[in-house]
Amino acid sequence: MPSRIASVLAEAALPAGVSVLDRSVDRFSRAHDASHYLLVPSAVVQPTSAEEVSAVFRACSAQGIPITLRSGGTSLSGQAVSDSVLLDTRQRFQRMSVSTDGTSVTVQPGLTIRQVNARLARFHRRLGPDPASEIACTVGGVIANNSSGMACGIEQNTYRTLRSLVVTLASGTMIDTGSPDSDDTLLDREPALHTGLRELRESLLRRPDLVAEIRHQYSMKNTMGYGLNSLLDFDRPIDILAHLLIGSEGTLGFVSEATFETVPVSPSIATGLLVFPDLRSATAALPHLVAAGLATIELMDATSLRVAQSLSDVPTEIAAIRIVDQAALLIEHHATDEAALRRKITAFEELFGTLELTSPFEFVTDPAARASLWHVRKGLYTAVAGARPSGTTALLEDIAVPVERLLETCERLNVLFSAHGYTNTVIFGHAKDGNIHFMISERFDDPDHVARYERFTADLVDLVLEQRGTLKAEHGTGRIMAPFVRRQFGDELYEVMRRIKRLFDPLGILNPGVLLSDDPSSYLHNLKSSASVEPEVDRCVECGYCEPTCPSKNLTLTPRQRIVLRREMRAAEDRGDTGLLSELAADYDYDGVQTCAVDGMCAVACPVDINTGDLVRRLREETANRFTGAGWSLAAKHWGAVTRAGGAALTLADALPAPLITAATDVGRALLGADEVPRYSGDLPRGGRKRPATGETPAAQAVFFAACIGTMFGPGGDGVGSSEAFRLLAGRAGVAIVEPEGVADMCCGTPWKSKGHTDGYATMSERVLPSLLAASDGGRLPIVCDAASCTEGLETMAEKARSAGPQYASLRFIDSVEFTNTNLLGKLAVTTPLASVALHRTCSTTALNVNDHLAGIARAISEDVYEPIDWGCCAFAGDRGMLHPELTASATEVEASEINSRTFEAYASANRTCELGMSRATGRTYVHILELLEQATRAG
Repeated sequence: MPSRIASVLAEAALPAGVSVLDRSVDRFSRAHDASHYLLVPSAVVQPTSAEEVSAVFRACSAQGIPITLRSGGTSLSGQAVSDSVLLDTRQRFQRMSVSTDGTSVTVQPGLTIRQVNARLARFHRRLGPDPASEIACTVGGVIANNSSGMACGIEQNTYRTLRSLVVTLASGTMIDTGSPDSDDTLLDREPALHTGLRELRESLLRRPDLVAEIRHQYSMKNTMGYGLNSLLDFDRPIDILAHLLIGSEGTLGFVSEATFETVPVSPSIATGLLVFPDLRSATAALPHLVAAGLATIELMDATSLRVAQSLSDVPTEIAAIRIVDQAALLIEHHATDEAALRRKITAFEELFGTLELTSPFEFVTDPAARASLWHVRKGLYTAVAGARPSGTTALLEDIAVPVERLLETCERLNVLFSAHGYTNTVIFGHAKDGNIHFMISERFDDPDHVARYERFTADLVDLVLEQRGTLKAEHGTGRIMAPFVRRQFGDELYEVMRRIKRLFDPLGILNPGVLLSDDPSSYLHNLKSSASVEPEVDRCVECGYCEPTCPSKNLTLTPRQRIVLRREMRAAEDRGDTGLLSELAADYDYDGVQTCAVDGMCAVACPVDINTGDLVRRLREETANRFTGAGWSLAAKHWGAVTRAGGAALTLADALPAPLITAATDVGRALLGADEVPRYSGDLPRGGRKRPATGETPAAQAVFFAACIGTMFGPGGDGVGSSEAFRLLAGRAGVAIVEPEGVADMCCGTPWKSKGHTDGYATMSERVLPSLLAASDGGRLPIVCDAASCTEGLETMAEKARSAGPQYASLRFIDSVEFTNTNLLGKLAVTTPLASVALHRTCSTTALNVNDHLAGIARAISEDVYEPIDWGCCAFAGDRGMLHPELTASATEVEASEINSRTFEAYASANRTCELGMSRATGRTYVHILELLEQATRAG
């Protein structure tokens, strides 16, 4: 039944483009963010334009309905949750444009910082704000919180780099502050707001004591309350308005687009890790390091380093530390060229000898080595939070103090942790700015623990304000610190903030309870408890790092949403809410399980290595149809016949009218289920050929495992197929290969694993692994596969077998793209280069870390290689693109639009089903990169 608010909105005659979602699965999946607050919206509203936002604002104002704006991202302070209308402005607000020289960029709120910077990279520019959560945090969040980051300080933060914005006010009025007549427009349309801002500025200027206090507050990173410095920094009310919106957390209006001044990217960078005996010695070195002109100085305490050592990809510099009480500073020099960088490093070496260090130090300039160190720092919060006890909630606090008071603050923080019984706490952050983060874990389902949190917060507020610091430096005031704004700024400046709120939002409908609160205990309301669910995902801190990479994000759910819905179902079960449980479970099957591509890209993005696909595969296993499972088990025993039959069926279908075959499969889907019967479409190719076996080849240098997908689906265009292309290339390069006996009946096991059919998977494993062990001479020869997903599948199969015994430890798998680039390419002559190639990375080439090899082959055959900025998993996922073609259509929409903005001579990927998915999405014929290489190296 629709909620009252959803009903009101339905009757409000909103524009046709506005979607109002009120299913429980939509409301509860979007209720969660990375904060420790939880409110479930009554309705989720998705507009497509600023004009539609204006209409929603007017409708809600007429009924007094509160609105909370959310563009996605992390939201650590509780500013993006609501029990009323949640206005989702991420999915449909993702446009941007760059000036001809790259010095400015106009961006909508739904794009992430990483997406924007990827587009700016060709200009050697970037956005000023550089938050560690760039992979997930959106432009909307950066504006709402006045985000800064690791290197930008307060000189290049959002406030300093904003040029103009387009805002929709609570009344529905829309204003472009970059327009030459914008100040007059504000006076004409919102006279009370215009006059009020001018009067506030004038009244402040008459109070030198208040001016001095404001200047002190904003001499450091500070996101508490409204940015009162805008009343001093600007004369015109329109400019004051624009800069008050920065850091206003959606309480003053909606910013539909913003234009930023970009900053240059330093081409020469050196990164290093200074390890000190303890926190005191690390912070004592700060004045000298700041004076040395370092671009970044990031602090990590001993607990942070211990957590970093537990990560699967910990860099050697951290892995080698024998941690007792050490603290580390991750430092970086930026320069305009190599000579300037070398001068900075040389100058630093003079300081280096005066530092008390416990580990060897050197600057590294290799991009991979630098990225490894930064990966640890950027993912530190989620890694620490992921190690918390199950059932607890992670709280990341964010404070800043004058740099000279940082040591005392850190030492007194550790005293507070001990006094309140918080163990395994971490301190890390931007030491150069006196800005540190610390994380505690708490149970909010226990009143005694809530009382402890209340006592700790009171002591924390006292400590920070005694140090003349700010209670929030980067993450926004939110709900967590709203009751303490008055204490930090004093009564008079707090009243100025209250007046600002009334001027912008007289009805108080925009994000109530956030940023300002007169209820001293409001930060203790609506606390989130985390139910323990599945071991695969219990570590999730709901940070949202996984969301931008998810192929189903614009169709159904993201990995974060899949996880939080499992928690909501468990919570509903625990409290006996069978109605909600049933409703969530019914929708979860399609939204959560069937439309998950299980591609593993979420694990690539997740700082704590959570692969939500593992959860989905187990759920599929638990709910698998017995009849279907038996069929797949039988197929595993006769896989050669099955693949040949499938290929023959496609060849037959190709000779018949496509609508006839499509209609037949639609009937089958209606009878047996859309999750069991693939849907035929006319863009599918003819069937392929049976895989041959070469038998023994004494001089073989590799085992070739031709993927069975080549038997099912024939090659596209005039290609010979990836398997035959690899054979031809190996022959031309003089590299002998052997193809194992019985390969026609073998598979990497992915079809069974992804569908949850464990019996069939076991059958296939028992056939494949012993055969490959024998063919590879006990693991002496590498095993090469010509489909990236199958290479990954074989490695997964072997890894699973290794856990049960050591006999397969010697097996080595390498994708044909890497093997060709490393072992064959140098022995081949390109005779027919291509004018241009569009390249589609796959989720498996990313997981296998072979994208550079893919690009290397492409660059060998063409001087014009295009890799889409908006690349993503195509979600074809074996047969998932035929079971749910809407998933692939959604996943490829943005990349296809980018690709079709120009024409290329050839289109390539590294996996046959991905080629099918991208061919369908773009209308262009994608083939395996080895097919293009084979054509380009044929004898003239």
